[in-house]
Amino acid sequence: MTITGPTAGDGELSIRRADRADLLAVVEIEDLSFPQPWPYHAFEGFLGRPGFLVATAGGGVAGYVVSDVTPNHGRGIGHVKDIAVHPDRRDRGIGSALLARSIGVLEARGATSVKLEVRASNEGARRLYAESGFEATRRVPRYYDDGEDALVMVRDPI
Repeated sequence: MTITGPTAGDGELSIRRADRADLLAVVEIEDLSFPQPWPYHAFEGFLGRPGFLVATAGGGVAGYVVSDVTPNHGRGIGHVKDIAVHPDRRDRGIGSALLARSIGVLEARGATSVKLEVRASNEGARRLYAESGFEATRRVPRYYDDGEDALVMVRDPI
């Protein structure tokens, strides 16, 4: 998937499967984006999987998404596990492009719905997900290690 023009902000945006050379940039974005970031080895475990994608623009990694499909009684449930865009590259459509591409990958792998968890306080992410067709279905108290609640958001059907 390639997006050009003002959406990318830094020229051409390309989304592709992540490779080992992307890991340090992905971890840097993770550390800048979340109070409880995933460690390097967590991302390393998803290398080679179809749902680990990076968006590149301006010669570097601008964002990433990690997702997978879990079979459940004959239907697949997609799970967006982690998604982030570098703080300097937000509000340029990169997160929307990553999410759309991830949903396409999940659907191709048999998912009929997609879920994710988001911090209740993360209004920007909640807005992105709502604009992409996700609806909050429940609140999970104290989901995060710091005690913050999560909202489970679902897009059903894809």
